This record gives sequence, C-alpha cells and structure tokens, in this order.
Amino acid sequence: MRQRSFVILTAAVAFLLAGSVAVYAYDSSHDDQIADGVKAGGVDIGGLKTSAARAKLRRTLSARLNRPAYAEYKGSRFRLDPAAIRMRVDIDGMVGEALQKSRDGNVLSRTVRGVFGGSVNADVPVRASYDHGAVRLLVRHIERRLDRPARDASIDFSSGILQRVKERKGRLIKAQALRRDLERALGVTEGNRAVPIEAVSIKPKVTTSQLAGKYPTVITINRSAFALTLYKHLKRVKGYTIAVGRQGLETPAGEYTVTDKQLNPSWHVPNSSWAGSLAGQVIPPGPQDPLKARWIGITDGAGIHGTEDIGSLGSSASHGCIRMAIPDVIELYDRTPYGSKIFIH
Repeated sequence: MRQRSFVILTAAVAFLLAGSVAVYAYDSSHDDQIADGVKAGGVDIGGLKTSAARAKLRRTLSARLNRPAYAEYKGSRFRLDPAAIRMRVDIDGMVGEALQKSRDGNVLSRTVRGVFGGSVNADVPVRASYDHGAVRLLVRHIERRLDRPARDASIDFSSGILQRVKERKGRLIKAQALRRDLERALGVTEGNRAVPIEAVSIKPKVTTSQLAGKYPTVITINRSAFALTLYKHLKRVKGYTIAVGRQGLETPAGEYTVTDKQLNPSWHVPNSSWAGSLAGQVIPPGPQDPLKARWIGITDGAGIHGTEDIGSLGSSASHGCIRMAIPDVIELYDRTPYGSKIFIH
C-alpha cells in the first residue's frame, strides 16, 4: 500500500514539475512579444515581436503625427508644422512600455492568458518631444494678430463734421489654454488636429448711448469754413461766423478743454515780432484792447473772444485767436461751462 502511494505521489510531482517547466518555457518564448489587445498611440501592435512593433509604429504612427496642427478663430487659421518644432516620436520608449504592460501579472496568469486567447486592454500614450519654445512663439504670434483693446465710443471732428464713433469690444486670447490645446493636438493620431482659439471679450467703458452724457457741451471750429458750432448733448444748437488765424499765425488744430474764462479780459501781448512796441505788455480793457467782452481760453494764449472788427469775420485775419461778434461771444460764453470740449479742424 505504501509503495503504491509513493508511486502516485512521485507521478504527481513529476507532472507538476513538467507542467512548471512547460509554463516557464512558454512564458520565456513570449518575453519579446507584445500581448494581444495592446495598442500604442492608437495603433494595434498586439501579437507582434518588439522589432516588428517598432517597424509598424515608425511606418504608421510617425506619418500620423507628422501632420500639421491648426489653431482656428472665426475664419483665421494658424498652422503648427511638426517639422518646424523639431518633433520626435520615442518609438523605442512606447514599445518598451507596451511590452511592460504585456508582462503584467505572474508567469502563470500570462501563460493562461496566452494559451486561452486572452488579451490586455491597454493603449500606450504617444511619447513625443518637440521645441516647446516654438509653440510659445506661435501663440504669441496669434496674440499679436488677434488681441485688441476695447475701444470706447467717442466723437470725431477730423473731417470737419462732428461724427460719433461707435464703441468696439476688445478681445484677449486665452494664451495658456491655447498652448495647452496645441500641445495636446500634437499627440492626436487620428481625425481632426485643429483646435479652437478661446478668447475673452472686453467691454468698452463708454458706449454710443453714453456719449451725449459724456459731452454735455461741445464747440466745433471749422477753420476753412469760418464756422463755430455749439452742441448740447451732441445736438446742434447754433452756428456762428468767425475769423481765424492768418497765414503763419494759424489757429491751432486739435482737441481742447475749456479751463479759462474771463469777463472783459485784458490783452497779454505776446513777445512776438508782429506785436511791435506792444510786445510783452498787458493792455487793460478799453479802446486799445482788441479782446472785447469775453474770453474763452483754448491753448498757448489762443482763445475765443469778441471783436469790434465785424468786417474781419468770415476770413483769416487774427493772430491765432477765434474772433466773434460781441453779442455772439457773450451768448456763447454763458452757454459754455468749464470742462467743455473744443474741437478745431
């Protein structure tokens, strides 16, 4: 009886040893083979030896990854060329990781999986290196092309006619998100490699509907037409005929703010050759003072004042100031508060 048991035990041990040897032999014969079901960058390399897997990835994956990526915004398209950023795919590293996933588990589980047609559900991500600085340069280029500040609504008199300029929203590209999306697109192996450009809208501080409140009083001066026009909340109130500076002493063009107003002003004579013996003097109100009734300062000694020389109106006759009839300048003075805007064309 004992002898029979010994024989059975010996046979069982021999069977186990033979089985173990077979398991290890099978596993060793597959130590350079990718398990079924394993992909790399979306490419099926299951069942291939590592050398064949590398060859397939170079042939298939490299071609897919060398396609340009694009950033798009409302009809604008910006190209990111993999060659320009010196993109390199780490095929060896990807195959090595695929093999490592294939060898997960123990020798018995791997053998059972192989013998009975099991698979490993794994997809090794793309391993790629490239010049990140080149991606940042493209993003900065896109910012320069697409970023724009908000534009407040305003008024314009450059044509000699007062016009409202509509506000415009600003735009700020989300640069960090764009850089992240572009770098992610570089690893996309199939389908579209275009990413949308996200932008933040920037609201203007002044809208067209707010202009009238911002400009309660505006004076425009069209030198060539010898015309001064008064506006209240951007609505024309009244026009006046004026005289402007003669050649060589032109009334200065530009945009000004009323900061100086005087009743019956004295004349502070400029130190200029045209002033003759009066240069540098102060002429008080009276017959010798050409600044009659009122003064509305513009800039650098130039301003709007009344004149008794009615015949000069409608011509270039002054030394730089704006001349008006005395009743007109009195009326204008009373309707022009400090802070009013003056536009001269």
